[in-house]
Amino acid sequence: MFYTHAQLDRADHLRKDQAKQNELYAQSNAQLLPVWNGKLLVGEGRDAIPEKLSIPSSHSLTGKDNTIFLGLIGEQPFFALSISSIDENDLTQWTTLAQSIYPEHNNIRFDDLRIIGPTLLADEGALMAYARGIVYWHDTVKFCSSCSRPLHSINAGHIKVCDNDNCKHQAFPRTDPAVIMLVTLPATTDSPALCLLGRNQAWPPGVFSTLAGFVETGESLEQAVQREVFEEANIRTEDVRYIASQPWPFPRSIMLGFEATATTKDITIDPDELEDAQWFNAEQLKTFGTWGDENYEFQLPRPDSIARFLIDRWVNAQ
Repeated sequence: MFYTHAQLDRADHLRKDQAKQNELYAQSNAQLLPVWNGKLLVGEGRDAIPEKLSIPSSHSLTGKDNTIFLGLIGEQPFFALSISSIDENDLTQWTTLAQSIYPEHNNIRFDDLRIIGPTLLADEGALMAYARGIVYWHDTVKFCSSCSRPLHSINAGHIKVCDNDNCKHQAFPRTDPAVIMLVTLPATTDSPALCLLGRNQAWPPGVFSTLAGFVETGESLEQAVQREVFEEANIRTEDVRYIASQPWPFPRSIMLGFEATATTKDITIDPDELEDAQWFNAEQLKTFGTWGDENYEFQLPRPDSIARFLIDRWVNAQ
């Protein structure tokens, strides 16, 4: 599954030790992942495929300010660095620096993880997703929700504290839980097994994906699945089954993947939620292209998404 961690040790026990954080940052192998307005630093190697690039902490153009400790891979420390305040015209200072460190790479740039994610190595994509998500929180949560005073960062960038001595409210990185579900109908003597896919009007023509929605206050994940499917497509479901989860820092979600069995078949879409929804069988889905491939009339979600994982898992089981 894309964006799930394999190697990184988040080393929570080291976050509160400022002396240790300074020591890690000063290590000769310490690396920074600069993030500019949600975009990350990449370059193209020999195969012209985007690769994660990082900057040695000793080469940072800003020093230790605005860094967030991500963790360790082996004994190598990694930090995220927000540079979102930099003007786009000044961003070339970072790409020029990266070019001097990676002379064998071409087209060094800051790019959108949603675009390049599927081309990255799994561990690289996971680390970059983590950096993107935590920097988004830093860039957008700057003032106390209780008294409106500025917040300052502690715990190696994983907690923010109000600077008002009479308040001292603490803020933590926020993750919004969202359910994403593949609704299916079992095969009958008259029909093969079917799955329900819908499309948002904002998507490119022909793209269909699983239904999804945010979990509301006071409901279980299973209730959220059934509510969203009924609200969007007027389909009743049962046997809601958890499958897998995926961090989705676009900007700050955790996608909780489910399958559910439909007990009704007639679709009535909510036009405020969906432009279309249809039942498809596995053989039909095998003829679909992938998001962005205009050579196909119908397209499935990008391969880095849990939506695609759920669809492919079901198709392979048929």
